[in-house]
Parts: sequence; structure tokens; C-alpha cells
Amino acid sequence: MQLFSSTYFVFLGAIFFLYWTVSRKRALTLAVILFANYFFYARWNLALLVLIPAVSSVDFAVGMGLQASERGWVRRLLVTLSLAMNIGLLVFFKYLAFALMSWANWTGKTPPQWNWTLPISLSFYVFQALTYTLDLYRRDAKGTRSYLAHLAAVSFFPTILAGPITRVETLLNQFEKPKSLDAAAGGRALFLIGMGLTKKLLVADYLGGNLVNRVFDFPNLYSGAEVLIAVYAYALELYYDFSGYTDIAIGSALLLGIKLPENFNMPYAAVNIADFWRRWHITLSNWLRDYLYFSLPGKRTKVMPYINLIITFVIGGLWHGASWNFVAWGALHGVGLAVVRLWQSWKGSAKATGWVRYLNIFVTFHFVCFAWIYFRAQDFATVTAMLWRIESGSVSFVNVSKGLWMILAIGFVAHYVPKKWYDFSVNVWVKVPFYAQAAALAGLVVGLQYVAQTGATPFIYNRF
Repeated sequence: MQLFSSTYFVFLGAIFFLYWTVSRKRALTLAVILFANYFFYARWNLALLVLIPAVSSVDFAVGMGLQASERGWVRRLLVTLSLAMNIGLLVFFKYLAFALMSWANWTGKTPPQWNWTLPISLSFYVFQALTYTLDLYRRDAKGTRSYLAHLAAVSFFPTILAGPITRVETLLNQFEKPKSLDAAAGGRALFLIGMGLTKKLLVADYLGGNLVNRVFDFPNLYSGAEVLIAVYAYALELYYDFSGYTDIAIGSALLLGIKLPENFNMPYAAVNIADFWRRWHITLSNWLRDYLYFSLPGKRTKVMPYINLIITFVIGGLWHGASWNFVAWGALHGVGLAVVRLWQSWKGSAKATGWVRYLNIFVTFHFVCFAWIYFRAQDFATVTAMLWRIESGSVSFVNVSKGLWMILAIGFVAHYVPKKWYDFSVNVWVKVPFYAQAAALAGLVVGLQYVAQTGATPFIYNRF
């Protein structure tokens, strides 16, 4: 059940009315959320109905132990259990086959047969679930004694497929508060959902289906200029696909009175790679910083902080997928962050102005696009072919249609729209009567699905 499908919106509408019908009873609202979470899982994979509740129950027990115990060794044992279980699940389902295959290739042995498939959303679930036990261990959270609240929070359905990765404590605190939904919040929720649908179906899917997929599959059939345009198109496709999902997720949660964290803020306006990660997939970069980077040793030495940045982002690359391409992508970003930090420690971190600022944006965008080639390509051979075609300098745009040029232009212009223009649009929208907003959104869903030439494709980040 994709978040852009009509089935999802029927599901969301049913949950919305049921939720607010029982909103005065906390236990009933939690039960509705938990039912929605597990129903959502069941539509993807029935195995998740066993795996997720079992893992969540163990983490709840660990949390109870962390709340009750003051003994250091007990607390270390409990948090180690949670880490081993959650990371162990990722290793088993996501990385074991990759490790065995890589070992077989290095040693010249026959690769083993592997029939396990990665349960969808497991990567996001693990990172979100670990915020609870790690925050309790660090005494950054109070925790909960409500089993129902914990199960509802760690598997909250709007976030579980592709984020935003939300601290469990943040959700628990909101579950405790009295429920209310005013017209402004409801209007904003519908605006976000409509915006997410437009990003996904009108921009991302069009770019992917009409150029990006073809070029990355067969780069040698295209000119260097077309390959370069495809890389730019992929940068926009990934942004509009992922931020579109985020908008729908945030809007869906807001309809239930739950506020999720921001995940994007004009990432291609970043002036350096560190700024990029303050704007792109914000909740993941915060997670990597708070729970991984700060936990690595050597923070007080001169060299280790730079090495730790690279280690953090290599792991961040692997989190996206079990592939050497993702390792390379993460390493590129890690090295880029280390270089920025080294430069700032030498020259200071004063903000650039004028043409220097725009030059920094231009260079950062192209570094990010270069790294996206590794992120999107199936293997290093495809990366090499893409780079060789670009380096050839051949110019032809025969495979770039007028419609594609138009969507590219819309994508770039819309990305750089000032925030105050966006806020103005939201303020105008929320003044429209609620029933008119709902009717407009329903019409948008039908219209966009009709306009989509090749049918809607799954969200890119669903595979991670």
C-alpha cells in the first residue's frame, strides 16, 4: 500500500474518522494507531506482523529495565541487548548475503544461495526503535510504562517506510497530550499531502520514466550531454520522490494531531557538503551524528574526528543498501565533510557572500550530483560508463523531449522558491473551507494518477 495510492487514502480516511471518534480516550486512540500500524505492515508483508511486535516487545522490556535500574553494568547489558538484537536483524536480513557474496568473489569460491529478502522498512524501523533504548541509557528520555504506547510509537505507520526518523520519546510525549485538530492544522496537513503527491507523480516519476532509468540502464547509448542531463534529472527525481513521501507522511501524521520533524530544507542550495547534510534527510543526519559519530572514540584528538566523519558516513552509506556503490557514496560524503571541517578549522567558518556564495552552491551541487551517480548506478561498471560518456563531451539532446525540459525547469525553479512564498501559499490554502480542501485533494489524486504516463512507481527510499 503506497502512500500515493487511492487505497492508502481510503485507509487514512477511515483511520482519521475512527481516531477522532475515540480521541477523548487515550487507550482507544493508541489502539487505533497500533491497529493502523499493523494493518499497514500486513499490506506489505504478513511476516512483519510477527517480527515487529516481537522486537518491539523486547525493546519495551529493555526500556522498563533501564527505567528501573541504576546499576551501570545492568544498564550496559540491557542497552547492548537492544543494540545486538536490532543491528543483528539488519545484519542478518540486509548484509549477510552481501558479505558472503563479497567473500566468495574475493576468494574465487561459488557464491552461496540466499533466499531471504529484506523486510520492507526494517532499516527505518531499527533506527527509530533504537532512539528509545539509547535515549533511556543516556538518560535523555523518561520512557513509558505503557506497553500499548510503546508499540504504537516505534511502528508509527506514516514514518515507517521512509521516515522521517522520529525519536520515540517525541511520539510518546505527543501521545500523552490531549488531542485536538484545528482548521489550520487540518488545512496544512491536506496541503502537505497534495504537495507530496504533486512532487512524486508529476515531477519524480516523469523524470525517472522519461530519461533517468533509460540512461542509467544503457549509458553508452546516449551522448555525454544527455548523460549529464540524466544525472541532474536524477538529483531532482530523488529529491522530489523522497521529499514528496516526507510531505505525505508529515501530513498524514498531522491529521492525527501528531507533528513529525522536518526532513528537507532546500538541499541543493547548500554552500558546502556539511550544509547539505543540514538540509538533506535531516533526521538521518541527526541520527548519525547523535547516536554514531558522538559515540566514536578520539573526539579530543586532532585526527580522529576527521576519520570518524568518514566512518560515520561509510556506515550511513551501507545503511542505504548492501552494495559497494553505497560504500563509495558514503565515503565520498565522509571525505567531503572531513575536508570542509579541515578547511573551516584553518580559515574559519564565516559565511560567504555575493558571487562566492553562489560559486559554493554550484560546486556543492555538482559534488552531490557526482556522488549520486554511485548512489543510483547498479555497479561500478555503470559508474565508469556514465563518467566516460560525460567526459567524451559529445553533445546531442535528441532523447531529451520538450516535456522533459519543462519538468526539469519546473523542478529547479520550485526547489529554489523562497520559504516565505511557500508559507504564503499555505496561509492562503488554510483559509479555504475544509470540505473544499478535501474535494480538491481528491481531485488532485485522481488527476495526477491519470496524468502519470507509465503508472506510479514505488518510492525510491522504500527499498532501503
